[in-house]
Amino acid sequence: MKNTNKENEPLKSLEEWEDDVVRRYPEKAHKNKEEYRNYDAPARDTVKEFYRINHSNQTYDFVLDKEKDFLRFNRKEMTLWDAVEFLNTLVDDSDPDIDLDQTQHLLQTSEAIRADGHPDWFVLTGFLHDLGKVLCLFGEPQWAVVGDTFPVGCKHSDKIVYPEFFAKNPDVYDERYNTKYGVYEPNCGLDNVHMSWGHDEYLYHIMKDYLPEPALYMIRYHSFYAQHREKAYDHLMNDHDREMFKWVDKFNPYDLYSKAPVPPDVKKLRPYYEDLAAKFLPDTLRF
Repeated sequence: MKNTNKENEPLKSLEEWEDDVVRRYPEKAHKNKEEYRNYDAPARDTVKEFYRINHSNQTYDFVLDKEKDFLRFNRKEMTLWDAVEFLNTLVDDSDPDIDLDQTQHLLQTSEAIRADGHPDWFVLTGFLHDLGKVLCLFGEPQWAVVGDTFPVGCKHSDKIVYPEFFAKNPDVYDERYNTKYGVYEPNCGLDNVHMSWGHDEYLYHIMKDYLPEPALYMIRYHSFYAQHREKAYDHLMNDHDREMFKWVDKFNPYDLYSKAPVPPDVKKLRPYYEDLAAKFLPDTLRF
């Protein structure tokens, strides 16, 4: 069931956050910054309010509680295609450029990847990368589903979007969490770091036994803009992370800039993606 508390749902749609990312990082877009996702100023105000709530509430303890709760995977069991159709209840009614359900958005991403000749696991990653947004359908508020992600349990970088909103986060005043390394060791590796809770982290844990490691990095860190765009957390990363982030960099343009008004032929493409999923995933997935 959707969470409808307006305090927790400032965005008109979940995709409004991604549209804001395009505005912040427009250099790889196929359209001009002003043309792509041309919302008026009030829409940007809703994004700002979204981050006020997100930054105030994404604490170290909050993340640990969510991991303990949702990583039991006891909400629902579905095939990949059933999960995608379940996600279609999050159709974006406010998008000014495009009127596509979630299946079509995912197919646009994956078909752009396939057209460029990338490996089949890369294509599948494009198709399923947003499935973690089913968290909204399990009652999670927007600020715990989407948004730029960041480490918790250590000092927040000023390279994170709207860093001033962390002033209301209690971890800022907790000496365990407000130093450069916090609960972590220098260059400990991101696998030892707890990230803010959302669809990226959730889907990573669902898929971690099934997909190649580069695909898992794409899923887990594609919203970690403070690092792959701003290099703000090199002090927590190890050399292996840096090598894997080359794949994150390859993936992000397809996620952000592949949206177009021409809808994919879902009926025609479905058999291909069902066969592709069967190569890597079990018959059903636990959410």
